[in-house]
Amino acid sequence: MLAFLHHCVFLWAMWTCSNTQTPEPATGLNRNILVLLDSSGSLSDYEFSQLLRFTSKLLRPLTLDNGNVRVGLLQVGTSPHLEFGLDVHKSQRSLQEALQTVRHLRGNTNTVEALRLAQRLLSEAEEEEPKILLWLTDGAQPGDVTEAMTELKTRGVTVMIVATVHANYHLLQQAVTPPLEANLYTVDMDDIDIITEELRKTIIKSFHAETLHVNQLTTHSAVLQWSPVLTAEGDFYELRYNSVSEADTVTRRILPGDSSSVRLIDLQPDTVYTASLQPESNQRPFNALSVTFTTLPDISSPAVVTVSDSGPHQMRVNWGPLQPELTQRHKVEYGVFPSGSVQVVTLHRRKKSVLLTGLEAGTEYLITVSAVHEDGRERAMSVRAYTTEVLPALVELQLTPAENQEVQIVWTALREEGLKGFWLKWDRKSSKSSSSNSYSSSIYLSPSTRSMRLRDVRPGGRVCVSPVYSSGQGDGVCCTANNHTDSSQ
Repeated sequence: MLAFLHHCVFLWAMWTCSNTQTPEPATGLNRNILVLLDSSGSLSDYEFSQLLRFTSKLLRPLTLDNGNVRVGLLQVGTSPHLEFGLDVHKSQRSLQEALQTVRHLRGNTNTVEALRLAQRLLSEAEEEEPKILLWLTDGAQPGDVTEAMTELKTRGVTVMIVATVHANYHLLQQAVTPPLEANLYTVDMDDIDIITEELRKTIIKSFHAETLHVNQLTTHSAVLQWSPVLTAEGDFYELRYNSVSEADTVTRRILPGDSSSVRLIDLQPDTVYTASLQPESNQRPFNALSVTFTTLPDISSPAVVTVSDSGPHQMRVNWGPLQPELTQRHKVEYGVFPSGSVQVVTLHRRKKSVLLTGLEAGTEYLITVSAVHEDGRERAMSVRAYTTEVLPALVELQLTPAENQEVQIVWTALREEGLKGFWLKWDRKSSKSSSSNSYSSSIYLSPSTRSMRLRDVRPGGRVCVSPVYSSGQGDGVCCTANNHTDSSQ
C-alpha cells in the first residue's frame, strides 16, 4: 500500500488512487511540511535519536522529486536552528542523508522563537499551497505558544503535534489544528513507531482538498479555507451553507475559480452550521467538499483556563477563546487556597495570558479568570494549581588542578529522582595573548556525569554547575578558579 501511495497520492489533488486512468494534475502546487523538532536539553540523547528516527521513517515513502512535496527541518533549542529549508532537498535520498547528519542542540526550549521563524518560512510558500507544521516535542516547558500557533492556523497552516505522554496536554489541545483525534498524538517515546502509518495517512489526507477547514471562528462569522483545484478560465465554486434548523433557508454564493477562502458573516451565535463547496469545471468533475461547525456563544470566554510554565515562585495562566468585540477587560484573581489573601490583576481585552510572580513555593493557589463584557455581565472560570517545590542545590563543587594546565571539576548531586542532566558553565580563556579577553562557555552533561576536565578555564574565572530536573533547572553552585600553579587551590 505504501509503495502505491508513493507513486500516486502526492501527484494529483482531489483524485483517489482507485482511478484506473492516469489523472490530469489539478495544480502545480507544492505541498509543504515543516518539521519543528525539539532539540533542547530536556530531551536525552536517546529520546532525540528516537524522534529523529521517527521523522526519517515517517517521511521516507513521500515523493519529493515529481510529487511537489517539500520538506524543511527547524530545530528548537536556546535559539532556533534551521537545519534545511523547504526548497533544499529534491529527492528522498538527499533528504534521508541530511537527516542522518542532524545533531542534538541541547540548550533551552525556546519554542516561541522557533515558531516566529516557522511563520516566516511558511509565509514564503504560495498562499494557496497546502502547509503543515509537524511539531515533535516532549512538551517540557515550551512557553506560551498559543498565540504563535493561532497565527499559523489563521494563515492556513495545519498544525500537527506528536508529544510524549508527560507533555502539557491542555496547551497542546489549544495549539493543534482541529480535529484533535486526527492531528494530536501523545505517545511514549519507546512506542512512537505505532503511530507512524496513521500520521502519514493524516498528512496525505491533509494534502488533498477533501474537506473544508474552518478558521477564525467567532460568534457571528467563520472563515472557510480549502486547497484550490480549478485552473481553467470559466471555472467556479458554488457555496451553500445554512444552520441545521429546518426553518433556516440555504444561502447560495458563486465564488471565482481562483478562490481559496471565504468569510461567512451574519451568523447566529452558538449555532450549528453546515457548508458545502462544489467545484464546477468543464475539464472534469470534482467531488463536493463539506464541513460542519458551531459558532461561539455570545458569552463564552473564558471557556478554558490552563496553567503552564509553573515554577517555585511563578506560573503562567492562559485562557480563551478571546472575544475582544464583546469584552471590556479581563480580570485575574489569585490567592493561596483555601484561605489566603486575594490579589487582582486587570488586563486588556486582547490579553489571553499573564505571568503571576512572587508566589510561594510548593503551594496550592486558586486562580479565577473573569471576562467583563460590554453589557456589564461577567463570565468567570477558576482552576487550582500548585507551584513547584524549590529544587535542592548541589551538595558540593570542587576545583583542583590537573595535568596539562587542566582543571578537574567534581560535584555531588543531592537529588537523583527526575534528574535529566547538568549545565556546566565557565569563564573561558581567550585565544588571544591578553588574559583580559575572555568569554563564557557552557555544556549540557548527562545525568550520570559527576566530573569534568577543562583546559581553557580563565584563572580567576567562575565555574558553575546546575542540576536539570524534569520540572526545571535547580539551584547551582559556583567556584572561582585560582591560578593553576597555586598548590593550595
